[in-house]
Amino acid sequence: RLQIEFSQVVQRVMDTTGRELTAKDLYALFESEYGLHNAAVIQHQITEREAGRSVALQAQVQMGAQAREVRGEGTGPIDAFTQGLAAAYGRSLRVLDYHEHAIGSGANAKAVAYIELRVDESQTLFGVGVDGNIVLASLKAIVSGLKRSGLAATTATESQAG
Repeated sequence: RLQIEFSQVVQRVMDTTGRELTAKDLYALFESEYGLHNAAVIQHQITEREAGRSVALQAQVQMGAQAREVRGEGTGPIDAFTQGLAAAYGRSLRVLDYHEHAIGSGANAKAVAYIELRVDESQTLFGVGVDGNIVLASLKAIVSGLKRSGLAATTATESQAG
């Protein structure tokens, strides 16, 4: 489904520019669309709770011009992070699908996470995150999706009004 979503982005660009995109163009568009160079998880800490049954997560997240403290609990880091983000931003947020794989091999391999999100029970979209740490790649993917949902623009408007 990520391929379908991204193909619509590619089609809009091709319709606007009137030209075919090269592999390099496609990769640059993918990086830009999913914000791969705009990591918004400033720091995070995970604490195991209840003898491995749940975790607590604390993170600093940059959305728009404002950094926010995010705290959540869940069955794992992704669940805890989505719970914390939902509370911090007052939005409904669910992970519908999750995939990850390595880029490269050996000690220097990076992880890429693809997460399909449902935001406010009305918008379904993907986020992508890349990092040497699979947990951080997953958190970045969630933030990528939230930014694509327009949350960063909403947050910037709220901070200007307040």
